[in-house]
Amino acid sequence: MNYSKILKETLNLTDQASIFMKSERSKFSNTTFETKSHNSFVTHVDKQTEEFLIEKLEKLIPNCGFIGEEGGEKHADKEFVWIIDPLDGTTNYIHSLSPVAISIALMHNNKPVIGVVHEIGLNEAFYSAKGEKAYMNQKEIHVSKVSTLQNSLLGTGFPYYDYDRLDKYMALMKEFMHTSHGLRRLGSAATDLAYVACGRLDGFFEYSLSPWDVAAGAFIVEQAGGKVADFSGGDNYLFGQEIIASNNLIYDALLNEVMKFMA
Repeated sequence: MNYSKILKETLNLTDQASIFMKSERSKFSNTTFETKSHNSFVTHVDKQTEEFLIEKLEKLIPNCGFIGEEGGEKHADKEFVWIIDPLDGTTNYIHSLSPVAISIALMHNNKPVIGVVHEIGLNEAFYSAKGEKAYMNQKEIHVSKVSTLQNSLLGTGFPYYDYDRLDKYMALMKEFMHTSHGLRRLGSAATDLAYVACGRLDGFFEYSLSPWDVAAGAFIVEQAGGKVADFSGGDNYLFGQEIIASNNLIYDALLNEVMKFMA
């Protein structure tokens, strides 16, 4: 399988999807959305973008499977499976805020081999393929070299559904407010991970996430020299609904703090 060629075609598709999303946003009303559940919105843009991507990606790899935010699972037991979030940051999009990202990962036998996160606000595409380096708009990227939590800028997110762990989570954020350079909540987990990969953020942590939120970004972080894990330090971050990501230098300290509050 020529992953470089497939990556190039995938980037072309996200370029096209980004143009559509920007065009639709210009004529969008805050009332033009459906409510999936409390604090979770879906627009016609989500649906049409995912349908477009699935149609085109299926032609790149015939007989593949899909896991998507809007369409659910389709042949997810196939050798090759695409994991798609057509619009990560829907609430931002509705309110004309950034970041908003298209997130696409390709899995081969449950292992990531391609990751693309296209942030449409700044028109920045973060991407990598198995055996290659990580890039942003053709420029090689790396995780940061910050070596302490005290000097680290951390990204996080707020849970939409699972509030059972919220008190512990708020205590963890309070701890980081005192012990880190600062916390940022951008509203797009895929973008948060891409920013860890390029060194804009030194670390990221969040729970109550889905595979399409993290699959592409987590792969890009690893390809850029970083580390990714669940809150126990294991590798169940894709389907385990919790993730930390950082450079190698602060990973142990970040994980220890998360484990202390979220275990």
